[in-house]
Amino acid sequence: MKDKLFNGLLAIAGVVIIIISAGILYALTSESIPAFKEFGVWNFITSSAWEDRSDTFGALPFITGTLLTSILALLICIPFSLSVALFNGEYFRGKKISRIVGTVVDLLAGIPSIVYGLWGFYTVRPIMITLGVNAQGFGIILASIVLAIMIIPYASSLSAEFISMVPNDLKEGAYSLGATRLETIKAISIPSAGSGIFAAYILAFGRALGETMAVTMLIGNTNNIPINLSDTGNTMASVIANQFGEAGGIKLSSLFAIGFLLFLITAIINMIAKVVINRVSR
Repeated sequence: MKDKLFNGLLAIAGVVIIIISAGILYALTSESIPAFKEFGVWNFITSSAWEDRSDTFGALPFITGTLLTSILALLICIPFSLSVALFNGEYFRGKKISRIVGTVVDLLAGIPSIVYGLWGFYTVRPIMITLGVNAQGFGIILASIVLAIMIIPYASSLSAEFISMVPNDLKEGAYSLGATRLETIKAISIPSAGSGIFAAYILAFGRALGETMAVTMLIGNTNNIPINLSDTGNTMASVIANQFGEAGGIKLSSLFAIGFLLFLITAIINMIAKVVINRVSR
């Protein structure tokens, strides 16, 4: 009887999650339809206009800002997160120093994004000004640096798990042939865990795509397409956060359409990562 009740509660929880997800998708879709009808789906995606006076709105500047910050953040994140993953998953696995580093990485993952935004605003932005990136320090490069630090815990923790799962027999075989530890990592550990590491970075990329508060505080919040890394801009998440409070009519529908596109992009990225992880787990 208790087992049936417990199974029933689990089933209800699963169904509720599906209903909530479907409700979110329905709300985004239904609220986006007026904008897509007004501008056309393709024209909305490819238009760079965002003008309140003429009620003309397009998502291209924000798609560009989102992809630029996320890709640059991922590129900055890779060397640091892979080093941390090798530290915890290979070199010092199971040792006290590894547990300390792992705890710090977990702590970084739990820090609210607005704290990262404050740190970037008052600590990293003055450095950007000193380096002459631009007069105010805001821009794609500043947002990307802070975003990279935010996604390091996601990439490094999962990568360390996959690296630690590489069978010892393979590594001992390499050692028996005279390979050094570095050669073993390059020839055995990383190739064997490659698919899992790739999935970890896809998940980190998906996390970067949807980050809002820290990016909103640091990117400069202009509606132009950024040409250089020192340019200011907006991401899909930051433009919604900045403008939804004062929006109405077709502009509000356009913001919902941007949210819908961001939902689709993030869902596709996460699905790719899940597929890769499932293949690794077999």
